[in-house]
Amino acid sequence: MKRWALFLSMLFLVSCTKQPMFMSNQSEMRHVAVNSNNIVMNRAGDELYVANIDVPTVTIIDVKTKKKKAEIAVGREPRQLTLSPDEQFLYVSCMYDHRVDIISLKKQRVIGHIQTGIEPFGLVTSQDGRWLYVANYRSGTLSIVDLQSGKVKKDIRVGDRPRTVTITADGKKLYVPHYLQGKITVIDTKKEKVVKQISLAPSPDQEDRKKSQGIPNTLEQFVIEPDGKKAYVPHLLTNVDTPIHFEETIFPAISVIRLDTDEEVLDERKELFEEINVTDVNNETMIVSNPYDIACHPNGKKAYAIMSGSEDLVVFDLARGGNATQVLRRIQGDNPRGIVISPDGETLYIHQAMSHDLAIVKTGGEQAYAKAKQIGKNISLISQDSLPPLVREGKKIFYSANSDEYAAEITKNNWMSCASCHSDGDINGLTLMTPKGPRNVPSNILTTKTGLFMWDGSRDDFTDYIHTVQGEMGGMLQYDPSKPLPPDVQHMFDALFAYLDDPSSFPVPKSPYREKDGSLTHIAKKGEQLFFGKGNCLTCHGGKYFTDSVKAVDSNGKLTTDQISFLHDIGTANVLDRSSSGDARAQFKNPRTPKQWDTPTLRGVWATAPYLHDGSASTIEEAIVRHRIKEVEQLSEEEIKQIVAYVRSLE
Repeated sequence: MKRWALFLSMLFLVSCTKQPMFMSNQSEMRHVAVNSNNIVMNRAGDELYVANIDVPTVTIIDVKTKKKKAEIAVGREPRQLTLSPDEQFLYVSCMYDHRVDIISLKKQRVIGHIQTGIEPFGLVTSQDGRWLYVANYRSGTLSIVDLQSGKVKKDIRVGDRPRTVTITADGKKLYVPHYLQGKITVIDTKKEKVVKQISLAPSPDQEDRKKSQGIPNTLEQFVIEPDGKKAYVPHLLTNVDTPIHFEETIFPAISVIRLDTDEEVLDERKELFEEINVTDVNNETMIVSNPYDIACHPNGKKAYAIMSGSEDLVVFDLARGGNATQVLRRIQGDNPRGIVISPDGETLYIHQAMSHDLAIVKTGGEQAYAKAKQIGKNISLISQDSLPPLVREGKKIFYSANSDEYAAEITKNNWMSCASCHSDGDINGLTLMTPKGPRNVPSNILTTKTGLFMWDGSRDDFTDYIHTVQGEMGGMLQYDPSKPLPPDVQHMFDALFAYLDDPSSFPVPKSPYREKDGSLTHIAKKGEQLFFGKGNCLTCHGGKYFTDSVKAVDSNGKLTTDQISFLHDIGTANVLDRSSSGDARAQFKNPRTPKQWDTPTLRGVWATAPYLHDGSASTIEEAIVRHRIKEVEQLSEEEIKQIVAYVRSLE
């Protein structure tokens, strides 16, 4: 009995004093600013860690041998990762599994999971390794995880679509950019609350519409420079004042934030034709697109920004005015989304997210006229692509603004990609002008499953989007859209459709408006009864996809724009809307008026504000009230709120 008592007491002592297997050694403090990213390097500069995004693995690269040391299976859609201060653990946000995976770098395997909010994205550890901060993209929260217990201690509501996370060198502040809103939330780590929100200023309209201007959106990163005084935020500017045109709508930009006051330094913003104005052999400005990430030289004299759309590297001389001095055109690989620099400042490592490899670039040193140069072959990151070849090809095209890579240019002169408006494949939250009038950028979630395309249902075949490519993106102008396309060009549209149609591409997001167990709330259940009853909503929003557009078919069951019985006038036309005589692809047999609107799906609609074809309704409630139909007019204010609760719950 004494032996058993001694054994149990020792076991109890060990269990009480043993540190959790995924908690950092708190005696090792970190003293540098850290931003979450899809590629990180350890302090020694001898290992790289890469989250492979749409392939559910994390890769470890030996920098000295330039070879893959390990590829570790993790959850779905590993978006970003961060190291513990003692560099024993790697934390990975697994977006579609709503969790963080913990990798032991010693064991080179996942040793635990932490459940988070909906779709975790950015994450960083505290400087002492006690806490993990996780931005939950769909929940609109920042989770504070106690790594001693592996539990979420607190959720801080920060607002719409928090993306990446950055911690200051002293560990006192966190910066959380909001992907579509042009805002950055500042959090005091000691008080564990929001203390400020920085709003990036619009770039003012210019008389020349081909000069940089517009609303800041698609904030991809927040990178603090080595001395900790400023931070850089790569993003887009979207001009909503004129009809969509490749030279007048989307512009790349990098904003600068002063960290002592947490204010934007507007006169230091880097914009195309101004601070980004490197000319080619014809003395014309080299157009770059979709800025994604930035790395600063350890001495702070230069910065290196990757342009994920045009697939370029832009070098900025921070010591001499901050302007771009070089564009390294066409980095080998596809879709650069992450960049890190070696501790000595001599080498850049660039994560190519679509070709799943690592490009290596020599910086050339800190001298003013030094030129960055790519060296060697890219390092492969994965053993097997999780996507079918045609889907991968379509995804590459969707995110590419490289005008030289495909059978036909999808955009003129590298200006924009599909993702420039459909941010990360989804919405951008903006209403853009078109010849037909203002149009709210729709989501691609279920887009191939829900009937006709476009707000007015004027397209029934995906290849009809050649009109978008020609009219808005400036590509494929050499082809007559009324005639069959060459096979290699048609293949591009087939690949794009395959990507949009693949179930893994755009899963319907989980709703944060449901109970924790996923069930409907009490008010949503009342709304469900009204939706199917008194509100008669299913007249248009019926079936599996909550739309009647899938019924717009001919006698053979094929979608057709000739079938207009399921286009509706609900009294929401805009005074700027214009009739259309149709388009060449349909032999001009698809005319539309401002009183013919296609029914959008309601699945995941909670995440697609603003609403209606012109984006004029900021909330679902407002969108319902705007319906000029008798059923809505007979609903009480309370009943409308109940229907809203149900619609917000749809997944």
